[in-house]
Amino acid sequence: MRNQAIEANARSLTHSVWPAQAMAQLERDAADSLGLTLFELMQRAGQASYELARHLWPQAQYWLVLCGHGNNGGDGYVVARLAQAAGVNVTLLACESSKALPEEAQQAQDAWLAAGGVIHAADAPWPQQVDVIVDALLGTGLNRAPAAPYDRLIDMANSHAAPVLAIDIPSGLVAANGTAPGATIIADHTLSMIALKPGQLTGKARDYVGILHNDELGLSSFLCAEQAPVSRYDANDLARWLKPRRATSHKGDQGRLLVVGGDSGTAGAIRMTGEAALRSGAGLVRVLTHEDNIGPILTARPELMVDALSDERLERALEWADVIAVGPGLGQRDWAQKALKKIAASEKPMLWDADALNLLAIKQDNRQNRIITPHPGEAARLLGMKTSEIESDRLHAAHALVKRYGGVVVLKGAGTIIASAAGEVAIADVGNAGMASGGMGDVLSGIIAALLGQKLTLFEAACAGCVAHGATADAIARQRGTRGMLATDLFELLWQFVNPEMIQQ
Repeated sequence: MRNQAIEANARSLTHSVWPAQAMAQLERDAADSLGLTLFELMQRAGQASYELARHLWPQAQYWLVLCGHGNNGGDGYVVARLAQAAGVNVTLLACESSKALPEEAQQAQDAWLAAGGVIHAADAPWPQQVDVIVDALLGTGLNRAPAAPYDRLIDMANSHAAPVLAIDIPSGLVAANGTAPGATIIADHTLSMIALKPGQLTGKARDYVGILHNDELGLSSFLCAEQAPVSRYDANDLARWLKPRRATSHKGDQGRLLVVGGDSGTAGAIRMTGEAALRSGAGLVRVLTHEDNIGPILTARPELMVDALSDERLERALEWADVIAVGPGLGQRDWAQKALKKIAASEKPMLWDADALNLLAIKQDNRQNRIITPHPGEAARLLGMKTSEIESDRLHAAHALVKRYGGVVVLKGAGTIIASAAGEVAIADVGNAGMASGGMGDVLSGIIAALLGQKLTLFEAACAGCVAHGATADAIARQRGTRGMLATDLFELLWQFVNPEMIQQ
């Protein structure tokens, strides 16, 4: 039964994501509410880690456990004691400090020694045979590059052939934001304790976490009563937003979308946005673009209604539309600026991307009827920062964008963050490296705008659109890998994810 629970946990993670700095208090409050001691929770964490390692590598007989001088190391002592009691050959290396161990970690160390365990120094030679490495060096409180001897142990683990299980978070990865300021464990699997943390899902997390698992350590009743500040969404959540259509629905029910962009020579961008909207269920899509683009777009996708952008046509289209998307291929010359000024005067739901964001960075405003979808470079321009500063704390950047520009922000990247002016925050736990190719953002804009037209709120449309977009790319990657993935490849499988009832059949 426990193995079945482990497998189910690997497939379906919790929705709740808590700030790393809140975890210590959350752990204490949960323990108090259920009449548990913190040492009992540590034993549960060690037990969960041990059982996951045995499930993942049942034939492994030689374990190397790396313990730090903190509560994460305490978890490692529990793992080592349980493994040794089960007949596993365990070598434990520990980092010393002039400071005393935390009380619970000291209890775990004492129990390991009382069971006949041996503690080797951090610089001791590694055994010749190691089947599994358990990383219990540094926990979720880290906020700087690991110092010696931690950095050396991390580098040695990364260069070893044995698979690595990281307890709570790969050592060196910052749980608050997913940065990796120094040496960082590259884990094959990570077991998060109690709740997920942002740094396991965004920033550089994908490079280090491996397969992420979560164990609530029996605290689910307490956690369910608490409101987590961040939600995690994946393909399993699409059905909450995208319901089957009524049998009598017609195209007018599914939204009239106006898409504006595509200066001369950039027909591809606006065509991908328009087609993505159609394939995401938009009832009618009208494209206003440079006159040179009309023929190529209609030839590629005749279901789109395409015309040349002019003041008169834009005014009529703005009256007609339920939702507006602007920016892909728009450019920044006078032609684009005049169009964006007219669009900005509308109070209808809208999405701004690409060049619309570059123009917004020049002439800033704050409005509540808009979704903006910047990548880190665009976000840097919008906030007057460096791209590296955006990436160093993506959650903070998303909050700053919402405060300055209002509405809903989609900060794209590995672990896309969606934030609203109302205080809602989510991480889309989908997507892969194959999406690092031109046109992916244009497709995302069309998906989100289409869902806006199907009566989702701005935040719901942004969340559902990001998840459908990334989940589709994941399905393609499973079929043929990540290298060489094109944005238009998503059109082959997108229908499965915007019709989640089909996934469940």
